Amino acid sequence: MGTWKTRGLRGSTLEEYINYSNEKYREAGLALIQKIPTPITPIDIDKSTRHITLAYFDKKSTVDYIGAVQGLPVCFDAKECAAESFSLANLHEHQFKFMCEFEKQGGVAFLIIFFKSLDKIMYVPLSDLRVFMDRMYAGGKKSFKFEELNLEYEIPKKGDIIVHYLESLSLYLLDR
Repeated sequence: MGTWKTRGLRGSTLEEYINYSNEKYREAGLALIQKIPTPITPIDIDKSTRHITLAYFDKKSTVDYIGAVQGLPVCFDAKECAAESFSLANLHEHQFKFMCEFEKQGGVAFLIIFFKSLDKIMYVPLSDLRVFMDRMYAGGKKSFKFEELNLEYEIPKKGDIIVHYLESLSLYLLDR
């Protein structure tokens, strides 16, 4: 599973590539995943362009994406980090709790993390995330390093799907 050498994710966001991948999955009948919008209240709107110029967040959002893969409920959040370690402060407590509750209902929850400095995207299952969160709650490190992740779950680029996370999800389901 390679990395993105020439164009990578430069000039765009991880979420844009995931949105594109989700559209390709939908078209192929593989999955139906929706981006969950962050609830906001507009404060100021430019009347000429009808663009929101100032707003505040209404309430805490859950995760970035939710849907179904071949009948399996899934939810996940997309994160980016500049370093070779991921700060758990980037995952909010309410998001982690939602993911845990989601799995209790029979779904699968995970993170997709883009490690910019390594130009690698990783699938991080909730089971692994729990280990890191438990370590933090016990007074340990408040982050985890890239090397601590299961490198088999690196998300490959396949054809025109830049963030082909279904492969990593499938591998995780076989492993558990």
